[in-house]
This record gives sequence, structure tokens and C-alpha cells, in this order.
Amino acid sequence: MVSFNHEDSGTSESSWQESGVGMLAAVPAIGMPCFGHPLLVLSAHPDDETLGAAGLIHQALRAGSPVHVIVATAGEASHPHSPTHRPSDLARIRALELAAALAALEPHIPDAGILTFEMLGFADGSLAEHTGKLEAALHTAVPAGDTLVVAPYRHDGHTDHDTLGALAARVAQELHLGLLEYPIWYWHWALPEQDARWTRWNSLVLDPEALAAKRRAMEMHRSQIAPLSGAPEDATLLHGPFLEHFERGSETFRFTAPGLQDSGTATTTFDSLYTRTPDPWHYLGSPYEERKRAVTIASLPKARYCTAMELGCSIGVLTGELAGRTDVLVAVDASGVALKAARERLTGMPHVTLVHAVLPHQFPDTAPGTQELVVVSEIGYFLAPDELDLLLGRCHEALAPGGHLLLCHWLHPVHGWPLDGEQVHAAAHRLGMDAKVLHREADFLLEIFEKTGGGDG
Repeated sequence: MVSFNHEDSGTSESSWQESGVGMLAAVPAIGMPCFGHPLLVLSAHPDDETLGAAGLIHQALRAGSPVHVIVATAGEASHPHSPTHRPSDLARIRALELAAALAALEPHIPDAGILTFEMLGFADGSLAEHTGKLEAALHTAVPAGDTLVVAPYRHDGHTDHDTLGALAARVAQELHLGLLEYPIWYWHWALPEQDARWTRWNSLVLDPEALAAKRRAMEMHRSQIAPLSGAPEDATLLHGPFLEHFERGSETFRFTAPGLQDSGTATTTFDSLYTRTPDPWHYLGSPYEERKRAVTIASLPKARYCTAMELGCSIGVLTGELAGRTDVLVAVDASGVALKAARERLTGMPHVTLVHAVLPHQFPDTAPGTQELVVVSEIGYFLAPDELDLLLGRCHEALAPGGHLLLCHWLHPVHGWPLDGEQVHAAAHRLGMDAKVLHREADFLLEIFEKTGGGDG
């Protein structure tokens, strides 16, 4: 979980603009609302929907799309030490502000879509404790038809935003719905030059009418953009520099097309797969898999590695081969079912540690610059493009100078996932590492890159 404080100065809007946030590719047509197609907007607290998606809401209504806004909490914990306002006071005030803000977004033209909203009443800051009830509420609320879901970015750094965003992603994937995720606190804590995932997101340029409507709506949230009183505990929550991120002439979204999966569904998808078929890719019986492992091991530039990581170890077949060439090996997978089989297979190898984690956001907790080898085999296409960029960046950070990054991927179509093997390897080339090994066949591509700064191995 990212740690930040709203009182910190944070990353300036000028830094984002200088890095090119205003030049992102447009939201694709299938990610835009149109006449008669419902827009379901999810918000953790009153004002999230205004900050992140008010322009989208206004333009959807003008296009004749019905919009339903669901706010999970009343945001009553925004000023926890206020001497003048009890949580119940803040809940009442923020509900009124929400209604006023949404009213400011209505275009009042013929054939405009209808805007409705509801508040679920979960306690502010507690969404992670009520995921079952919250997910059931989301399923109930999804309108019939070709709905487009809009939700907080699932890795925004605020526990309520992350919980709601992850649930929205799961529901959208289960129902084959398009998903637009809007970042809020990400703009505050992320550094554009160090975290490249934003470069894969999309921009919705707001026309003057939508921009004016958004500004009117933001003004309605007075409890957040102005002091509650003169007491220090009642100081303004959302300061001017933070609000500058939402005064752009555009809104930024992470788009997932209907039917595509990413890391958010990895555990449930692969646990189910391994439960049905313990060896779904025939690692144990396929001559092709056996030969590919042999090529992988034979391609390693060094005879032995002191420290190594295998990202996506599955049932541990390649892990066992790597264990013979390493002193310390950390092997990671998103599936607990697969890891149970790997644990049984690797009995008697105490230098191998198995870790249950969903990449890239749950990257192994190792010190930067300490790994001599990182293996990414057959998992890159199970990530969205921004997730792959983040994973590769973290691999590069983990590698010691002179360390090796090994990628090996199937070259045929991968259905239901965002990328293919060629795209995965193209992303790795953007790291600027030295190419050490290239092996291409009709079925797979294997490449090994070396981090600069090390001596000959």
C-alpha cells in the first residue's frame, strides 16, 4: 500500500504537464458512452466522482446516456478531529453537497440522459471490511444492457478507493463490461518520471461546456475545498495544488475493454484453472515444454547465480531446473493452488522460497539492486500494458548491475488477455538494457537482457 499524506505538497501539476499527461491517447470509441447505453459511476466518497469523472458524466448525459452514480460512503471521516462537526454532521453535509454537485452536471437539453444516484452508507474507511456486501450491491446495481462502468483506480493508494476499484474491475470482467478507472490520489503521490504506468492510460478532452460544468460541480463540495471553521482541525482538506490536477482540460482514465482480463482476475482465474486441470499447460508431459525448459536453462549466461527470482512459477517445474543453478531462489505465483503443487514438487530444496503474490503490485520484497537473475516466463501477456511496464520497471530496479532479465513467451495468439508475446518483448526492449541472448522459434521467443554496470560474468 502506498503511504502518503494529503497535507504533503505532493507532485505538482506542472510536473505532470511537462511529462506529457496532456498528450495521452484519446479514450477509444468503445470506452465512450453513447445514446441509450447506461453509465454506472462508482465513487468511494462524495466528491471522488466529481474530481475524477464529472466531465465524462456531463458529456454522457448530453449524448443521451442514462447515468447512475453510486457512492459507497458519506465521507464522514474527512475531518476526524473536528471540534465543530460530528461525523453525522459531515455525513449530512456531504450528502447535500453530492446532490448539488450532480445537479450542476445536468445539461438540461432535449433528449439528455437521466442522472440518478444513491448512497450505500458504508462507514468511511471501512470498505475493505465489507467486500462481500459491497460486491453484491454492485451486481444488483448494474443496469441491463451495454453498461460502461466507471470507478476509482484500483491502485490509487487510498484503501477505500483501492477496494472499490478492485471490486468494480472484478464485476466488469465477470459481466464482460467496459471499465474506465479514474485516478485521484495517484496524481498526488506518484512521480511521472519514475512510474510510467500512466503513459498507457487514455485522455478525455473536455469541451468548454463540460469543463464549466465540472468546475461548478467542484465548487459544491465546500466542506472539502474550504475550511469548516477557523480551528486547525477544520482546515481545508483538498488544497489548491492538489485541485490543480482536476482543473485540466481533460480527464484521465485507465480503460479495460469488455472481455479482457488483467492481473485483477489472476488469482480467481488461475486457481479455478489449476483446480480443474492440475497441469493445464502440460509441463510434465509435453516434449515441447521439456525442450523449451532445456533451451531456457542452456541460455543462461552464467553457470550459477547467487540470487534469483522467478515471476510466475506455476507448479514449479521450471523452478526445479532453476534451483540447480541458483543459491537463493524466490519463486512467485498468483495461484495458491499452483503453489501448493510447486511446494510438494520442490520438497528438499530449502534454498527455494515460494511466494503467493499478484504481480506487478505485490512484487517480492527484496532490496533494490540485489538480484542476479530475474525470470519472466509465459506471464507477460496476462498483464495489461501499464501493468507490464510496471513489472518490467520493478524487475530492472531489483536487478544488480550486470544482472540478467530472462523473458520467454509463446508467440501465438493469447485469447482473452490484452497482449501477445511479441508485445511483451517489445516492452522489455524499452528498458534500454543490453541484449545478451536472442533465441526465436516458430512457437516461442526467448531473450536475455543485461543490466549495465557489472563486470564480465
